[in-house]
Amino acid sequence: MTGRETPPLRGHPPSSRKRWRFTAVFDHAAGGATRIAGRPLVFSLALGVVLAWLLSGPLFGYSETWQLLINTLTTVVTFLMVFVIQHSQNKDSIALHLKLNELLAAQREASNSLIAVEDLDEDELQLVRRFYGRLAQLDREQGGVHHSHANHRIAHAHARKQDGRRAHGSARNEHRNRQRGAGAGAAHALAEAAHRTHR
Repeated sequence: MTGRETPPLRGHPPSSRKRWRFTAVFDHAAGGATRIAGRPLVFSLALGVVLAWLLSGPLFGYSETWQLLINTLTTVVTFLMVFVIQHSQNKDSIALHLKLNELLAAQREASNSLIAVEDLDEDELQLVRRFYGRLAQLDREQGGVHHSHANHRIAHAHARKQDGRRAHGSARNEHRNRQRGAGAGAAHALAEAAHRTHR
């Protein structure tokens, strides 16, 4: 084996490494394609192609070849973009579910049964929906939206946010004071060192 060759990965056969490389390349290409396709410039170019095709109609006598050209072009582009967009949507959906799972796992009051709830079958999802529907019904019986958004609850939520902001501001001021104290101490030490040097 030469110095430039990469040693084989343990536990990963060559076929899996090739598959992983293809997945990484496809993922990168799909992400770039969706970002580029959503830009106004690309839409303008596509619109320009369609307008050029329409204007070229009299030159080709609106023949079947002229019609077949735009039909083939749009069909091929649409066929390929379906898979690219679906891949990007699947990736975004997985990332969103993971973030929601992290929030659920971090909350003590949240039910862990809702983590990865998207993997449940239809009957299990209906059971969970009925459970939360019952909670909503109980809330409506106790006053509904007007009760849950009453003025005292709004004031309480506002007070909690203000307390959090004051605590954050106090911590930030304390950090600044520490930095200033450390800077003053360093300046004092440098001044003493310079005074001793002049002596």
